[in-house]
Amino acid sequence: MRFTVLATFMALIAYNWFFIKVARARQQFGLKAPKITGDANFERIFRVQQNTAEQLVFFLPSLWLFGFYLSDQFAGLLGLCWTGARVLYAAEHYADAKKRGPGALVSWLIAFVLLMGGTLAALVT
Repeated sequence: MRFTVLATFMALIAYNWFFIKVARARQQFGLKAPKITGDANFERIFRVQQNTAEQLVFFLPSLWLFGFYLSDQFAGLLGLCWTGARVLYAAEHYADAKKRGPGALVSWLIAFVLLMGGTLAALVT
């Protein structure tokens, strides 16, 4: 399961980078926790981190189902693509929240493929 592990690692590294960006943005825009509103630039950075946390709940189990029941190598590849799509989503969202669609859609589609593939493979095995 080394490819699934690698994809998990990369997804969590990206999430941690988004987390660090929020901490830095809090300092930059003078927003002390627990405040999460005020500056639109901060709110976009915060939403990327929060949305990625929400998506990890869907993505990680789907990745592991797929990797275990179908293909470790393909799960790893799709997982790395998911992380790339989340980075694209972040770049889009940081620039203009209205243009965040492509990265969000691609990452959701990848997670959905992982979920369906892993679940179907588990049911027929």
